[in-house]
Amino acid sequence: MLTELLKADKKGLLRASDLIRNGQQVAFPTETVYGLGADARNNLAVAGIFKSKDRPKFNPLIIHFSDLALVEEYVNLNNFALQLAEAFWPGPLTLVCRLKKHTDLSSLATSGLDTVGVRIPSNKIALDFIKLCGIPIAAPSANLSGKISTTNSSDVINELGSIIPAVIEGGKSKIGLESTIIDVSDSVPILLRPGGLIIEDIQTVLGTITLKNQKKVLNSPGQLESHYAPETKMRLNASNKRSNEVLLGFGVSRADLNLSEKGDLTEAASNLFSQMRLIDNLAKKIGADCIAVSPIPQIGLGLALNDRLQRAAFRN
Repeated sequence: MLTELLKADKKGLLRASDLIRNGQQVAFPTETVYGLGADARNNLAVAGIFKSKDRPKFNPLIIHFSDLALVEEYVNLNNFALQLAEAFWPGPLTLVCRLKKHTDLSSLATSGLDTVGVRIPSNKIALDFIKLCGIPIAAPSANLSGKISTTNSSDVINELGSIIPAVIEGGKSKIGLESTIIDVSDSVPILLRPGGLIIEDIQTVLGTITLKNQKKVLNSPGQLESHYAPETKMRLNASNKRSNEVLLGFGVSRADLNLSEKGDLTEAASNLFSQMRLIDNLAKKIGADCIAVSPIPQIGLGLALNDRLQRAAFRN
């Protein structure tokens, strides 16, 4: 099967929506990363996502919607959820909410749980595509499970080409990190994954409520200890480059590749996954046995950047 690269025009989006309604998977751009979408109500279509990504079935999917009214058909939005939705949707925020009874969502998409992660992306192509489909779209990142997320159509095709039928061209993802995930299904909001929406902004809405990663049940993506992994092992918080290493820099000039020479966290987030792919290829090309990564401050988007890097290096 040859993967189609579809333009994000009326013809291309109609073709993509037809594939979705026929139970196929389509990769599409969002402001965070590219997603691999399928009809969230169709068991076979959702199973196709897991098969295409080689994804473990205990790892639930995020469901994408085009508007709040459709979200409310599927989940219960408590006061915390409504506050966050009003402040940050559309945008890079996923809310884990209680499912309403007797919805038609695939139990594969929710991993059989009574909660599900939902979000409304802000990327116009994504919104137009989901609206044209007219249904909730289950969509994890468009890459093989555990590997580096994709932030452009070329990386999607390199990763999943010949496996999925189509990719919608949408340029480079603006943010470059997956959505922030907040569990609002209980009485206290819990941070499950830092991401494209910084925690400091969330705290301006939730006030003094403490956000802690204290969930033991895997009830959203992005909680596996090993994830986003290049083939080359990684060494984090590296102050220098050792022999037989390549350096992925941040705020330093003498690096093989640099997330941001000026130390800008937004630029670094946008570059992270594409630069990880490039430096992994460089390491293999020159025979380096390790990727050294410069320290990144634990503030703002740095929290999400460090989270991704720690998961990428976990298998070391």
